[in-house]
Amino acid sequence: MWAAVAGLGLCTAAQAQDWPAAGKTVQIIVPAPGGGGTGDTIARVLAEELGKRLKTPFVIDNKAGANGNIGAAAAAAAPPDGYHFLFSWAGTLAVNRSLYKSMAFDAQKDFVPVLLLADVPNILVINNELPAKDLAEFTRYAKANPGKLNFGSTGIGSSMHLAGELFMRESGAQMQHVPYNAPGTATTNLIAGDIQLMFQLIPGIAGQVKAGKVRALAVMAPQRSPALPDVPTTVELGQPTLLSSTWFALLAPKGTPAAIVDRLNQVSNEILADPAVRQRLAAMGATTLGGSSKQLADHLAAETVKWGQLVQQARIQTQ
Repeated sequence: MWAAVAGLGLCTAAQAQDWPAAGKTVQIIVPAPGGGGTGDTIARVLAEELGKRLKTPFVIDNKAGANGNIGAAAAAAAPPDGYHFLFSWAGTLAVNRSLYKSMAFDAQKDFVPVLLLADVPNILVINNELPAKDLAEFTRYAKANPGKLNFGSTGIGSSMHLAGELFMRESGAQMQHVPYNAPGTATTNLIAGDIQLMFQLIPGIAGQVKAGKVRALAVMAPQRSPALPDVPTTVELGQPTLLSSTWFALLAPKGTPAAIVDRLNQVSNEILADPAVRQRLAAMGATTLGGSSKQLADHLAAETVKWGQLVQQARIQTQ
């Protein structure tokens, strides 16, 4: 028996040593369109760096649709051979199972976690004409004007929508949600005053904040963003539970050899420790994370519960 166990250990070690095999290509499915979105860009940075270090092409396969469900389902059904992986984010992995009645995959059962890669927080921004200079003033104003403020988002169940619902739950304010098909339209309407606020992801609004076109009140994270270092966090402002972000993770189809998962985790952590990579991600408003596979598993479980409860309380449904 012990000989068999020892042999298995040697086998898995050999798998990791021989992976990736010469002449093979590693596919990373990204469940979003290509073309420069935050998730797609981070995935391409990772693929580029993995290719350099492992001397094997890592290619991005964009499979968009159904808030990421189509691409994630395709990754879950891919061969667990160490040459197919999923790069995805909070919405697809932790939120969608509460939004959709029918799902073709279960993020916690159909995948092996590899690594939590990066995090991009939401930021509360308001129209310049609103009579509020900080988070406390805005909260008082919103509570004193129930139903009169409109906040925009990129759609029902999006990170921006859920951040707004979280703010209302935590503060007791009542606001109206206005979903848009395109974030650019929402930003234009915010500047014009057609909507009064957004809980935008930092990369999508940092330029307008720096240009003085909108007023930033708080980053919904424990640490300040390197992209907007002068904007305080909700934690600093006494709101430690008012946290919302889009985090990005790498996963493998269930059954992928553990030795390969461990090797990919190790190399990915080395990439995230590279100052040049950290600087590239910081320029997008992203904070590098890293850690163990178990840390990603625990984070995914906690986030699924957190956002699932909010979706239920706010009675949000997409279908």
